[in-house]
Amino acid sequence: MLRSADPAERDDVAYFAMVQRISSGAEDDDLVALGDEMARRLTDPEVQVRTFAALILAEIVERDMATDRARSAAVLRWRDAFAAWYPAERDLRGWDERLGWLHAVAHGADVLAVFGRSPRLGRDDLRGLLVIARERMLAETDYVLRDQEEDRLAYALALVLSRTELDEEDSVGWLGPICDAFNAGEPGPVPAFATNAMRTLRMLYLLSDRGFLLPEATRGDTTAEVTHVAHPQALRHALADVLRLTWPYLG
Repeated sequence: MLRSADPAERDDVAYFAMVQRISSGAEDDDLVALGDEMARRLTDPEVQVRTFAALILAEIVERDMATDRARSAAVLRWRDAFAAWYPAERDLRGWDERLGWLHAVAHGADVLAVFGRSPRLGRDDLRGLLVIARERMLAETDYVLRDQEEDRLAYALALVLSRTELDEEDSVGWLGPICDAFNAGEPGPVPAFATNAMRTLRMLYLLSDRGFLLPEATRGDTTAEVTHVAHPQALRHALADVLRLTWPYLG
């Protein structure tokens, strides 16, 4: 059912059923096998299979964070499969009239966010996640993101950048190739990838300035603790420098 082209069957039934099974512990004994299956599906020829495998993989990694039922080797194996899929995905449609929600960028961002919080990933792994996100932003595409997909990617980046294992250089160094891409821009229509990257970085600036709530925080809970990136001032300055390349009126 998770492979179904019918969005009601895939999204409304299968996805929610699997989330409930994983969060309840019903899949704990088979968590690694299930994760391996979802990682394999990231190479499936059908887009809805790939994007919903990503969502389930996020749930599996999150369950491991709560239970320690997977192994580090398995989580890193899933990370590698995700790294091979996410920047390379070319079908970026959000909503399709026949297939329903596909949302590769948003679903992949949700996976990135969970990997970014997993204690099984160390400093080098976290730096690698920043590279994956950057490659996703810079990948050639004709599709301009919508439905707050760039916001979800920025939020995932903020979660990764909140990890204290990352030093100041780690937090800003990944932006260099984005500067190069913006500097290489030519007169004419703004490429879709550049628009997507600008929008993502703008939201990341806002999150680095105001802070953000963790995913488990109750919506509307005014007592929820605000989380911040590990190096907010350095990140804001670096983001402003990048964005100034595209909008010279920035103060």
